[in-house]
Amino acid sequence: MNFEWFVCRRYLQAKRRQGFISLISVISVAGVAIGVMALIIVLAVMTGFTNELRSKILGINAHIIVQKYGGQIDDYQKIAAKIQRIPGVKATTPYIFTQVMITSDRGGTGAILRGIAPDSAAQALRLGKYIKGCKLQDLTSSASGSPGSRRLPGIILGSELARQLRVYHNDKVRLMSNSGPLTPIGILPRIKTCRVLGIFKSGMYEYDSAMAFVSLKTAQDFLKLGKKVNGIEVRLNDIYQARNISLDIQKRLGLNYTSRDWMQMNKNLFSALELEKTALAIIVALVVIVAAFNIVSTLIMVVMEKSKDIAILKAMGATAAQIRKIFIYEGLVIGLTGTICGIIGGITACRLLARYHFIKLPDVYPISTLPVELNSGDIIMISVGAIIITLLATLYPSWQAARVDPATALRYE
Repeated sequence: MNFEWFVCRRYLQAKRRQGFISLISVISVAGVAIGVMALIIVLAVMTGFTNELRSKILGINAHIIVQKYGGQIDDYQKIAAKIQRIPGVKATTPYIFTQVMITSDRGGTGAILRGIAPDSAAQALRLGKYIKGCKLQDLTSSASGSPGSRRLPGIILGSELARQLRVYHNDKVRLMSNSGPLTPIGILPRIKTCRVLGIFKSGMYEYDSAMAFVSLKTAQDFLKLGKKVNGIEVRLNDIYQARNISLDIQKRLGLNYTSRDWMQMNKNLFSALELEKTALAIIVALVVIVAAFNIVSTLIMVVMEKSKDIAILKAMGATAAQIRKIFIYEGLVIGLTGTICGIIGGITACRLLARYHFIKLPDVYPISTLPVELNSGDIIMISVGAIIITLLATLYPSWQAARVDPATALRYE
């Protein structure tokens, strides 16, 4: 054991005459621990919330959407095949997207109608896990019911949309679109009756209250599109390659087509979440900074109390650098102890929250319980940051200790 660490240990283990200094040391350790623990929990919650929200959005929507300027895509099979050959593309599916009025015998409301090809959509989207009462492929088959209603096409409604219409499985709904033919008395709306096959519940109110799914053929017949579609949805093997693959698709298809990835379509939402995460991290980091000031005050008091000991050590031959190291080590021990306790407490709290779901979120959020996801990178960043802050806090007290003049300190002894 070297000289500096030996003296540091003696200072930490000795019973000081001034118990107040020991109390401040404990408060400093607790302050660092609470700050580190709070930072780990905050970042884990924000990371979990962002990832859960992204998972829900990408479960309903594709990673990339390809559209054609000026109208629908005619030969979507050829375009989809060309996209499918691009490295990194997992699946493609055509879609039709339009606004309609949905009515039932008990109510009516506006909604977004999505026409999908169930077979390819099962590969390109993750809708199946959100649907209750039927499978996605059931949209292409006739709905169950009385013999006279078997020709009715099927429809899957969002849970909140079904609640507003007060309909459930096997009930009839009517689709109305204002894109009908122009007549001398005005535009005649298109009307189509469908039978509810299942309920779609993603947990996100914006989707559950306004989304309805029908088969691609049903949507084409309803809107008189023939074989045309509004666009092609693309699913990737790696969602973080969406930007590069989107640019590649744009290049291969030419200027008549546009390609947008999920980061572009949800840029405002995820930018706001990232900003909120950064702001919360900065605010909570102030707890660690306050604890660092406690370390400063603790070490300054120790220097004042041990000024005679420092003078004797210097008279015996200890250098100023050795004296500085003694108090730097003492501050680092306080900081490291608090950091380790904070890491243990933060990881334990996050695992308990993730396992037992103590905190329930209100219905306004798309997630029912507080999501928690630990990130090793965040933990390492927090730990290194806390140690650096505590190290900086030791510099001034150790510098003061190294400046103690033995002659002055021992003059009246």
